Amino acid sequence: MYKPLLLLLLVSQFFFGQNPNYTALTVPDALKESANSIVRADDIVVNITSSKSYTISRKRVVTIFNKKGEDHIDAYLSYSPSEKVIQLQLTVYNAMGMEIKKFKKSDFTDQSVADGFSLLTDNRVLFLDYTPTEFPLTFVFESELKTINTAFIASWSPYENYYSSIQKSSVTYKYPEDLTLRIKEENFEGRTITKTEQKGVLSYTVENLPAEKREDYAPSTDQIFPKVRVALNRFSLEGVDGEVNTWADFGKWMYEGILKGTDELSPETIAKVKTLTADCKDPLEKARKIYEYVQGRTRYVSVQLGIGGWKPMLAKDVDRLGYGDCKALSNYTRALLQAVGIESYYTIIYGGDEQFDITPDFVGMQGNHAVLAMPDGKGGYTFMECTSQTVPFGFQGDFTDDRFALLIKPDKGEVVRTQNYSEKKSTQLSKGSFQITPEGDFKGSLQIVSTGIQYDQASALEGQPKDKLDEHYKSYFSWINNLKVDKCRLTNDKKTVQFTQELEISALGYAKPSGNMILVNVNPFNQSVQVPARYRNRKNPVEITRGFYDEDTFTFTIPEGLKVDVIPDAVQLEDTFGSYSMTVTVKEKEVLVKRTFLLRKGKYPKESYELYRKFREQIARADNAKIVFIKS
Repeated sequence: MYKPLLLLLLVSQFFFGQNPNYTALTVPDALKESANSIVRADDIVVNITSSKSYTISRKRVVTIFNKKGEDHIDAYLSYSPSEKVIQLQLTVYNAMGMEIKKFKKSDFTDQSVADGFSLLTDNRVLFLDYTPTEFPLTFVFESELKTINTAFIASWSPYENYYSSIQKSSVTYKYPEDLTLRIKEENFEGRTITKTEQKGVLSYTVENLPAEKREDYAPSTDQIFPKVRVALNRFSLEGVDGEVNTWADFGKWMYEGILKGTDELSPETIAKVKTLTADCKDPLEKARKIYEYVQGRTRYVSVQLGIGGWKPMLAKDVDRLGYGDCKALSNYTRALLQAVGIESYYTIIYGGDEQFDITPDFVGMQGNHAVLAMPDGKGGYTFMECTSQTVPFGFQGDFTDDRFALLIKPDKGEVVRTQNYSEKKSTQLSKGSFQITPEGDFKGSLQIVSTGIQYDQASALEGQPKDKLDEHYKSYFSWINNLKVDKCRLTNDKKTVQFTQELEISALGYAKPSGNMILVNVNPFNQSVQVPARYRNRKNPVEITRGFYDEDTFTFTIPEGLKVDVIPDAVQLEDTFGSYSMTVTVKEKEVLVKRTFLLRKGKYPKESYELYRKFREQIARADNAKIVFIKS
């Protein structure tokens, strides 16, 4: 008679312990497709109380389906002394919606975010290192943070990861009526996003967004994922107040409030750089001398304390200590150039191999890096990467090339575009010769001269130890088995920005004889054999972020006792995406191979993807073609 009552109590306890909102069993099937996780609900409230303070509250519910989705838990909160963590907790639920674990703020690890390059930083992170032992699991992350830095108002982007669907995501901005809220909506096309607006309140909500899948040659997520950017017309940055409506206003505020007074140098240093540049004939030559002087006596060390995250160290302190971060070294170089009568401008930019822009039509705190811009006398600018001890004067490379940047002038800000290394400015010219023995062994020599972005990639080899160089070339010539680098000479001409590699290489058993034939790859030195993946239903446009031009000339000696039986037909491809040519000619005891490959930078509609894939497939096939030798 007690068993039914006990069973009833157990069942009741089970159901009372459940939260139906957090069970994984109710996730719609359509949102499981291609998803390693799903954001069940993500509710953000940004409460701006004044131009000097706001709080951000968040409750994020995410269900993790498998191990690949573990990174989507995102149980962390970054903060600094200017920010106060008011609430932080994480609750874990099993597949049935039963609570299995709860973590309070005191359970989180509190750690500095020092990156190994920073001498001083007061930025910190609270994080939870939790490893799931079963799937699916649902995580409810709740946080509240108060900050005095209204120069940065949290943006809203419902997608945070590929392969993660969105059941519901919302944001609400509350602000006083005496403040103006600037907004920029991005990538809303094709998605139903509800916007509601009334006096002092702005909200966005989206529901039932399927998981986004990565695709080769897709634009960056900044161009794909929906996003709302927000900024105030009046704001505060670490106690420095500002009011801006245009980039011109912003630049003037930045110069007056952040940069002014940071460029003083000692009389001794001013005298030293004047002597250093006394024989220079023109401003560019002077600037090169100063730039190389900075490279030779400073190193990169970051200082991120309070407003030091945005305000550079004093130039005289950099001069005395011999170190600084991107802000400090750019400002120091500016001060030195100023001392010899050359005008230059502190410049804010997004650094990274993905070309993120300072957004011209949205005024607000942007960027993660600083460089220096100097008028080139032709209506443009020469940009200097002041943090590097190796980058040539006036060269940017793929870290800051071809993107919008913000120049900070004494009277205004100005958005300009940095150097674009077009296809014919980013070249690789290769000349080589090789021979194959009747046993199939390989021996050859090769010279590779690189410019532009291809210089940037090749020059990273300078200073590498022999074992690292061997490792690189075995990967670079991956189709040559048993590769041995017999000699390697690297020359870095920083004035012309050219990098030259001179190699002697060999390989045993490169071409294996088959009966009375030997098959030899027509292009042993510069193959492009990677073919983009197929997609049944391509979703995103095609973007080739950087173009290049390769020109190759190879000769190889016909082995004694052998003669050429078959050579590949000439190949000539011309397409929207670029061009390719390959010719093979036989001259007495030599075979001459000439090859060119031009790939154009550009953005193309998604319907073009299969055409591009076939273009690359044809190139891969041509580069892998064989010459057939037979015994004479």
